[in-house]
Amino acid sequence: MAQSPRSLQLITRLVDGHICAYDLAGDARGVLSPAMVFRPAPEDDVVGHAVAAGLRRAYYTTLNAAVCVTADGAELWRSQFEPQSDQQYGHRPSCVLSRDDRVVWVYRPDAMADRNRPDQWVALDAEAGTVIAQADLQTVGHGGQQLRHPASDQVLLDVGEGQDGSVIYRASLTGDRMDLFCYPWSERCLIDLSPDGHHFMTVHHEQADVAIHTYPDGEVTFALPVDAFGHDPDEIYVEWSGGYLSPDTAIVTLVGETEDEQEWFRHYRVDVRSGQVRTEFDAHSANPYDIQPLGDGTWLTTDASGHPSRWTDS
Repeated sequence: MAQSPRSLQLITRLVDGHICAYDLAGDARGVLSPAMVFRPAPEDDVVGHAVAAGLRRAYYTTLNAAVCVTADGAELWRSQFEPQSDQQYGHRPSCVLSRDDRVVWVYRPDAMADRNRPDQWVALDAEAGTVIAQADLQTVGHGGQQLRHPASDQVLLDVGEGQDGSVIYRASLTGDRMDLFCYPWSERCLIDLSPDGHHFMTVHHEQADVAIHTYPDGEVTFALPVDAFGHDPDEIYVEWSGGYLSPDTAIVTLVGETEDEQEWFRHYRVDVRSGQVRTEFDAHSANPYDIQPLGDGTWLTTDASGHPSRWTDS
């Protein structure tokens, strides 16, 4: 099996109020133990999180700030989202680190937070917390998934606008300027980037199909509707989950109900070279979203303890 060149060595989980960092560089399988545990400030409700490669710093977002702390909980900086919002629901800021750990990319759903301004995408200096660049977005989002490109300094952002759809942006930095590009759709949800960074995967907002696009232009290589998986498109839907199991294989999730209204889900392998649906895939997952393919033939589910469990395809 081809190995992934994706630079995804650390992942984080929020477990019992602590930010746990797990090192994926080794061959560990089963339930993973954190390589480092970070303690957020006691008053902070963490909604997004990331950890630097050296395991010396963690970065997280709350509803009103982006924060950097050390492993013992010492706060190094705090970037407040002004004005402070008294809205408790419907907006979840997110963060992701650049590949070189020098930039913290923060998505701020400021419109839903009732800050009387558009949504913001902000690049912060990871060392000091100061703003490098900032852009107004033409969205009213509830939250945003950010994926960093595995071979460049570019970052993708998918802004979920609830029933109004989903908008996908791409950005990079040139000095203190954010070079921002918006893909010309409002109905496709970003799922994953390929391990080599040459393609990305989306699911239609109305869950009618899954598509593979070339990166960075977004041209559709192929799209698979529900009936390509042998199911009735009037009753079964493509779920907004899955991703690249390996450079050549994507995992697609379908959901439906039995005659007695019991929900079910199934994962399928898709050959991304030919666009052919292969076999069903047993991810050992508890729900349709409990799967994180890592691009190297392994994937994560969530153990009852809250820690990730790593599985292998071989």
